Amino acid sequence: MLNRRETLGMTAAIGLMQGIPSLATVPDRTLSNANASPTARKLYTYLWGQYGRKTLTGQQEQGSAPPNPRGELDYLQRVTGKLPAILGLDYIDPRDNDAVNDRATAWARSGGIVTLCWHWGAPDIGTGYENSKKDFDVAAALKPGTPQNSAMMRDMTEVARLLAILQDRGVAVLWRPFHEFSGDWFWWGKHGPDAFKSLWALMYNQFTRVHRLDNLIWVLGWAGQNVDPAWYPGDATVDVAGADIYANDHGNLAAMFAQVKAIVGDTVPVCLHENGPVPDPALLGPTADWLWFMTWHTRWLTGTDLNTADQLHRDYASKRYVTRDELPAWLKVKA
Repeated sequence: MLNRRETLGMTAAIGLMQGIPSLATVPDRTLSNANASPTARKLYTYLWGQYGRKTLTGQQEQGSAPPNPRGELDYLQRVTGKLPAILGLDYIDPRDNDAVNDRATAWARSGGIVTLCWHWGAPDIGTGYENSKKDFDVAAALKPGTPQNSAMMRDMTEVARLLAILQDRGVAVLWRPFHEFSGDWFWWGKHGPDAFKSLWALMYNQFTRVHRLDNLIWVLGWAGQNVDPAWYPGDATVDVAGADIYANDHGNLAAMFAQVKAIVGDTVPVCLHENGPVPDPALLGPTADWLWFMTWHTRWLTGTDLNTADQLHRDYASKRYVTRDELPAWLKVKA
C-alpha cells in the first residue's frame, strides 16, 4: 500500500504525463485514519480546497472561568458583525468538559467548525493549566503497569469518552493534543522529541484503534520558537500541521510557515494554530498560506494594543478570510 507522500507523488506524475498541470499539484486528501467518518472526510476535503486560496478565521473561547464563555464570540459579533469559521475549545477543566461538549455541539449545529485542545494537567498531580506545566515522568508513564501509566491511561480514557459523545452527535473535530510540544513549558515537551513522539503514537493508537474515534482530524502544533523536524511523528498520524507565536505585530509569519512547510511538504496543510495579533490578510499568499488562524482569548483578542476594533472589522471583512457565514451549508450538523 502506498503511503500518503507516495500517493501524492504518483498523482503528480500522472498529471505531468497527461499534460494536466493542475493534477501535478493536487495534494493527497486522505485522512491518516482510514476509517475516518464521512463527516470528517468531507470537512478535510473542504479544508484542502481552501488551502492556498483562503484562510479560515478562528477564535479560542475563554471557557468556564468567566461568567460568559461566549465573551469572545459576542465581542467579535459586536465589532465585526461576523463570527469566526472555527471555534476553539479546551478540555482544561473537568467541571466544564460536559459544557464544552455542549458548546462545541451548538457551534457545529450552527454551521461552524470545531477545534479542541487539551491543557492536560500532569496525570499524577491534577488538572488545569498550572498542573500542565509541572513535570511528569513520561518514561515511566510509557511502561504498562506503572502508577504513572495508570494515571495517564485513565485521563486518556476520560477524554476519549468526551470525544465519543461528539462523535455520536455527528461533530467532526480538529483535534490538537500536546500543543506547543516543542517548547519546554508543558510536561509533554519537557523530555525531548522521542518521548513526545511516543506519547503522540500512544494517543493516536488509543483514540483511533481502541476507542474508534473516527471523527478526529489530527492537528500537530509546534511551538514557533522551535520548529524542529526531530519532533515530527510522521505523515501516518498527522492530518494538519502548524506552529504558533504571539507576535507584536500583524505580520504574516512567513518564516515560521516556511519552517513547517519544509518538514511536511505538501502532504498536509499548514495552520497557525494559535496567535495573538491577527495577521494582515493583505500579506498572506504563497509564502504564508496559513489554512486558519486561531486568536487566543481575553486580552489577546480584546486588548486594543494587539487587535483594535477597526483592525478586526477590516480583517473579518477581507476576501482572504473565511467567516462562519461563508462556510458551506452542508457543514451544519443536524440536531
